[in-house]
Amino acid sequence: MQPTTAWQAMAQRPLSFLTSSWPWRSLAYLSGGVVVGAAAVLVFALGLAAGLVLLVVLIGVAPLVGLVLASTLVAAVERRRLRLVDRDRLPDPHRPPDAPGPRGWVATRLKEQATWRELVFTLLSAAALWWLDLLVLGFSFGLPATTIAATDGDTWPWTVFGAIVLLSSPYTVTSWAGARAAMARTFLAPRDRELGEELREVRASQARLLDSFDAERIRIERDLHDGAQQHLVSLGMTLGLMRMDVEEGSGLDELLTRAEKQLSTAHRELRALIRGLNPPVLADHGLVAAVEDYAGRFPIPVAVDLRLPERLPRKLETTMYYLINEALTNIARHSGATTAEVHARYHADLLVLDIKDDGRGGVDPSGSGVTGLADRVAALDGRMRVSSPAGGPTLLHVEVPCRFA
Repeated sequence: MQPTTAWQAMAQRPLSFLTSSWPWRSLAYLSGGVVVGAAAVLVFALGLAAGLVLLVVLIGVAPLVGLVLASTLVAAVERRRLRLVDRDRLPDPHRPPDAPGPRGWVATRLKEQATWRELVFTLLSAAALWWLDLLVLGFSFGLPATTIAATDGDTWPWTVFGAIVLLSSPYTVTSWAGARAAMARTFLAPRDRELGEELREVRASQARLLDSFDAERIRIERDLHDGAQQHLVSLGMTLGLMRMDVEEGSGLDELLTRAEKQLSTAHRELRALIRGLNPPVLADHGLVAAVEDYAGRFPIPVAVDLRLPERLPRKLETTMYYLINEALTNIARHSGATTAEVHARYHADLLVLDIKDDGRGGVDPSGSGVTGLADRVAALDGRMRVSSPAGGPTLLHVEVPCRFA
């Protein structure tokens, strides 16, 4: 699965990153930042000047209108430029004007918080960001060019230094490009109340889906524990009482023995089912311990390699556990695999999970089992990809946004 941001590409694939398009995209982003930032100074000044010209007509408001026009333009350009280093589209936070015409547009914009965040971002771009872009580009390329061009017998150490700086420039440029893009998103991304009604409802429905799943799972676990399990215990006691009145070695005694064995098997499977619905180890010790416990009871060997800096947020932790549980169950039932692997790492605000098996492959990505897993991931704003050529192996790759408190 391809990274969606320059930071993710550099963090997840530090070597192959050098041969990817991300360093060039970052370079284009910073180079454009110099141009846009310098233009922002001009546009900002022209907007303020236009407002001052109109001061006679709109006393006190015109200069502010000019700044709003300028900052809105700069923010619109920046949202488009962000696609160079972040493939996730940044929605426009502005709502339609309350009234038609320029006056209605200006009146609406002046009442929106997004407008004032854009104004602050435009001030930052004009005052600092563009020359910081220029400084990073100058250090990464201008300094090496100068030292290499001025090489002689006495300055060769500077030439070596310049070569090292030039070789590290993809990481330098991408690091600043990622930081700059993250700051731009902080100012320009819409807040929940600024999202469209349809998108807000999608997010709310995703949250309700996860919450209802948790509530239903807990209800089923409680009903099984307090209902079906107690009935099995009561049935076992009844069979024990019946045995007291049955002659040992008789046909009825053999039937009772067989019934007790079947009851014991059913009781054991029910306990495993209850523990799978709401495993205490997950609540007490977290995802890593829960997955290791589940893998230890799995019918085929499972290599578990989960390295997380700390416990995940509860909703994410629960969802990921059941995703792994369901994926491994599908492997045991359908893949014919003899081994499986579960691997997870935390990279650049992203939880990356890989589940691999050596089975026969040929998994249909549109099948109900895979679709169900994809729905779980989508509810967390994550992404899932499946690679399963005929003959195997099968790889399930999941990336979910994750920020620790």
